[in-house]
Amino acid sequence: MNIYSKAAYMQDIKNTIDMTVAIEKLKNKKILVTGSTGTIGSYIVDTLLTYSKMCDGNICVYAACRNKDRYLERFRECPYEMHYLEHDMLKDIEFDMDFDYIIHVAGNAYPTAFTNNPVETIVGNVNSTYNILEYARQHSVRRVLYISSGEVYGNIAADIKGVKEDQLGDVDVLMPRACYPLSKRATENLCVSYNKEYGTDVVIVRPCHTYGPTITRNDNRANAQFIRNAVEGNDIVLKSSGEQIRSYCYVADCAAGILTVLINGKTAEAYNCANPDSVLTIADFARTIAGIAGTKIVMANPTNQDIANRSPIRNQILDSAKLCELGWKPTYKIEKGIGSVFNILK
Repeated sequence: MNIYSKAAYMQDIKNTIDMTVAIEKLKNKKILVTGSTGTIGSYIVDTLLTYSKMCDGNICVYAACRNKDRYLERFRECPYEMHYLEHDMLKDIEFDMDFDYIIHVAGNAYPTAFTNNPVETIVGNVNSTYNILEYARQHSVRRVLYISSGEVYGNIAADIKGVKEDQLGDVDVLMPRACYPLSKRATENLCVSYNKEYGTDVVIVRPCHTYGPTITRNDNRANAQFIRNAVEGNDIVLKSSGEQIRSYCYVADCAAGILTVLINGKTAEAYNCANPDSVLTIADFARTIAGIAGTKIVMANPTNQDIANRSPIRNQILDSAKLCELGWKPTYKIEKGIGSVFNILK
């Protein structure tokens, strides 16, 4: 499917451009995006390229990915000029050039990887971020933006209805599934440590459960599975009661938040990125998709793999007030976001 031929997708991109505070400051800059074929990374690449074309921005975008075939599959139809750089997060950086900004999105971010490859998840997150920060230090990169995760909060108190950036909860360090939140915590600390010791300008964004038409085939998070099933006209399968409550954010809003932090965020600080109008249970998210797609929800017994993949976090509501103070205003409530996904993917 040529996503660029979809009017709804290009409208989403234009909305993201409009929502990004002071995006004009990115004109004439060289920007590296790692993890460029993922849900968030690919959308950010498209936003930067579209803005550069629409507004004579002269932004030079470098998309880093470990697999050129995957890169070509994702960007083959892209109508704008961009540059591919091979980058495997488990290996040393082999390219050598100067950038103004680095947006570091690369990393395992789906449950199967956490369950089957916990070592690679930890090593990939920590080592790749170290390599990026060291590269930025040696090449005098203006700023690095690190994409972390709302999972860093762990299990927070039930009475907290919106967790702020300084309210970390418990994570069971003896549970292999914790490879993801613990390595994200470690890499966040590595970022601020580089700022403290070397003066590297770093900002951090903690996205919540982000969904959109740029989901990848290997993404087995619940919301991605629900969307794929519904788009294909299949039933949405729930393998639990779905009572866990989550903050959600449409990728167009998320990308605007990330770019707003890149441009306007305070050095060595973290920002939650979640739509306050999109807080619902996993089951309600599934019902919303089913209602829009005209499909139905069926219950199924979970496999051992399904159980192992589950996050133990019941309450993951993020407070995005700090990001909103920068001028960010999400505009895609859950029905609008899901509706846009289906306009694009159907």
